[in-house]
Amino acid sequence: MTSKLPTAVPPNSIRLSNIIEKLEIVAPLDLAESWDNTGLLAGDLDSTVHRVMMCLTVSPKTVQEAIGGKVQLVVTHHPLPFKPLQQIVTSTSAGKSLWALIRAGIAIYSPHTAWDNAAHGINFRLANMLNLTEIRPIREIAAVDPQGHCLGVGRMGRLAPPRSIAEIIELLRSHIPSIRATTNQETAREFERVAIVCGSGGSFAEMAQQAGANLLLTGEATYHQCLEAQSMGLGMLMIGHFQSERFSMDALTGILKAEFPTLDVWTSRDECDPVIEVD
Repeated sequence: MTSKLPTAVPPNSIRLSNIIEKLEIVAPLDLAESWDNTGLLAGDLDSTVHRVMMCLTVSPKTVQEAIGGKVQLVVTHHPLPFKPLQQIVTSTSAGKSLWALIRAGIAIYSPHTAWDNAAHGINFRLANMLNLTEIRPIREIAAVDPQGHCLGVGRMGRLAPPRSIAEIIELLRSHIPSIRATTNQETAREFERVAIVCGSGGSFAEMAQQAGANLLLTGEATYHQCLEAQSMGLGMLMIGHFQSERFSMDALTGILKAEFPTLDVWTSRDECDPVIEVD
């Protein structure tokens, strides 16, 4: 009786647990919001990985790219599943994507709000786009990390010198193609204290104002959140949910490439903003 030969493991493979360990150093999961669903959402920690794809969201496009690219791990900013599922069936969009990825043996990991709030996460990187100084969280979760970074929700910093809304928009233009603003921002008004919350951050308007900000930069806000900001005298810039977060997945790609040079890692080439500007 002949014994079955073991399946060959590519020489560039890394254990999934080792990759996750690195991701959780970069974006510790205890920084995630209590309502969030972060970490390894599907997969086997003992499995090996040699191809990884980053994306903002698991969608039909990114699922097809991941399967076609023969990856073993998808790192998605937005978790799937986000809320508990009673069924995983292909009659729903979420179920169809999960079923396809799991059948292809692809693990799913999401850092989501842990990456938003991390010391060098999304909100910190947006603050750097504006060259803010004295950067700190809007709301602290933990006092400091081992490197002395103050950690928490959002970021807030100072513009030096204070700038008009037109000047702030100009600072962002090289990074962000589409920017919207609330209408209470007088041409001559200058802004110095800027709060930043990526994604759907309109609900943080009151918290930002109480923290001393006179401008909130976020991805998107509802009509009523914009009205609330106006009533408080808080300026608001909205750069789009996709644009406020997607750039940071390139940063995570670079981090994994530097840590694991033998891994084939890329940010989704097919993913695009589902919202477009119409002339």
